[in-house]
Amino acid sequence: MSVNPELQGRVFAPAPPYLVGREKVREFARAVFATSPISLDPDAARAAGHADVVAPPTFPVVIQEHTLAQLLGEPDAGIDFSRVVHGDQRFTYSRPIVAGDELTATLTVTSVKTLGPHAMVTASSEMLDASGAHVVTAVSTLVVRGGE
Repeated sequence: MSVNPELQGRVFAPAPPYLVGREKVREFARAVFATSPISLDPDAARAAGHADVVAPPTFPVVIQEHTLAQLLGEPDAGIDFSRVVHGDQRFTYSRPIVAGDELTATLTVTSVKTLGPHAMVTASSEMLDASGAHVVTAVSTLVVRGGE
């Protein structure tokens, strides 16, 4: 089965809210070798004007994973996860993510392109805080390798 081109434009229901925890931010920072004190030390973050530790710029992938799971689990998507490689990732911020944020992400499939036997699926996950204000949009492109 090939990737369903009718996925383009599909908007999924918002994923359950994700509460950003201080230790999750610290763990992620250490995992990606982020050394900024504002990502590790609450006092340094407060001194820099933030309410708590600040997530590294690529942290939204943790939240986006929940929305991409919706796409990958869609029965008519035609996406075989064993044939997926990550092609691109981008982030557009309105403000930094800080521990204590409760973020809700909504996925929109923005593009489905066929390239020979392969397909590229681009999806955008818009993340809003508890007040409904935009925080970040994560855009991910998945390359789905065609059959043998």
